[in-house]
Amino acid sequence: MATMERKWAFTAARWAALALCGALLPGCAAKTAFDLATMPVKTTRDAINAGSKTVDLLTTSQSEADQKRGRDLRHREERLAKLTRRYREQSDDCQQGDDDACEDRIETWDEMQALQQTVPARRGY
Repeated sequence: MATMERKWAFTAARWAALALCGALLPGCAAKTAFDLATMPVKTTRDAINAGSKTVDLLTTSQSEADQKRGRDLRHREERLAKLTRRYREQSDDCQQGDDDACEDRIETWDEMQALQQTVPARRGY
């Protein structure tokens, strides 16, 4: 009798598991079917997005190039202004008899001349 009860309990458990799987499987199967149906679209979309991201990383837009050019120009203008102040200070020191300032002034002047060729002339200032 004990064997029969075990056999029946095992069979009942098996039927319960099958019923549970039967209840859950249609949703799972539908989800899997949906995933399979939409996979080509998602794969294509992901490939296009990856391609456009690569293009964005490898290219520079016109506005980014303009910003970089403006930033570089601003840095050169700032450097030129700093050299101009240094040149005036060195000139004052040179007129007061500081020979080292006279030599430094010549080097500063040369650097200013080289830098001025890369900075466009300002009008109306």
